[in-house]
Amino acid sequence: MSDELSKLPPNVQERLLRLQQLQQTLQSVLAQKQQVEMEKSEVEQTITELQKTQDDTTIYKAIGSLLVKAEKPKVTEELTERKELLNTRSTVLTRQEERIRSQVKEAQTKLQEDLTPVTGQPSS
Repeated sequence: MSDELSKLPPNVQERLLRLQQLQQTLQSVLAQKQQVEMEKSEVEQTITELQKTQDDTTIYKAIGSLLVKAEKPKVTEELTERKELLNTRSTVLTRQEERIRSQVKEAQTKLQEDLTPVTGQPSS
């Protein structure tokens, strides 16, 4: 494969490398987005469970490897803020994903245009 790559013109090699970089970046963004969505779901489930409990119910919050007694209203407020932050992060990642997908599509189109004449020529 590297022999084939070295036969390509330098501008085509650069576009191919750029496309690979964009695809790796897209994979990273998708992984981050999945992680944010999982955490957001967990926070939403926790808020739902907290709403089912009495205000005077003793609850505990994990801090590192410790469980610490906490007040329901304060924990609910912290979780709501965390959920808002995760929503914002999810929106940013979605926009980033869309932008990168567009760049990947554009890079693929340009690369295809570059490669069509190369592969379409008869061998000498």
